Amino acid sequence: MDVPWQPYYRNNPSMVDTTGRLFRKGGCSQLNPIFPKGMIVMKATILTLASCTLLASMGCGPGGDSDSLPVSTIDGTPYLLTEEPADAQEVIAARTSAEDQQTVAVVGRIGGSADPWVKGRAAFSIVDVSLTSCSDMGDHNCKIPWDYCCETDELATATALVKIVDSEGKLLKADARQLLKLSELQTVVVRGTAQRDDAGNLTVLASGVFVRR
Repeated sequence: MDVPWQPYYRNNPSMVDTTGRLFRKGGCSQLNPIFPKGMIVMKATILTLASCTLLASMGCGPGGDSDSLPVSTIDGTPYLLTEEPADAQEVIAARTSAEDQQTVAVVGRIGGSADPWVKGRAAFSIVDVSLTSCSDMGDHNCKIPWDYCCETDELATATALVKIVDSEGKLLKADARQLLKLSELQTVVVRGTAQRDDAGNLTVLASGVFVRR
């Protein structure tokens, strides 16, 4: 039996019963008489609840919360330098001069995006210290100043990726925030081997990290 509002539901489904069949237009609690009784279920509500559950399990907010990360079973002490390398270059200079497989020391601030970390791995991005974050400008209302949103034109040539590796050159399977107690906008000096690609990007396979206090 056809009813006047059926075409609306074919194009604008919003409410279904427990068997997936559609209810009366407008979402009123009275069921369409041609359908058997059942629970009213809002599709949007189900999706929202599912999304919230997923976000809660993953941790909300840019960069996440280091306290919610799995505790590392790797001792990060051997990778922390007690003295700052004296010959460190800033990121922009290192991107210009460092050759592939060259031993380098590079200084930068952790950031460059809303989430500069590689979750579960000892890797993160650093930005040239000449760039200015929103917090440096006195904007204390910015929730993610480490993304350097005011310096987007400069970021492409002022960012490097840091990977902390073991003695065999393998990336450590531990989040850098837990491994070395790092956080966004900290200034670090990393020492290791430069890795270059055809686009001119710089990755430092770091054997040691010095954290400026």
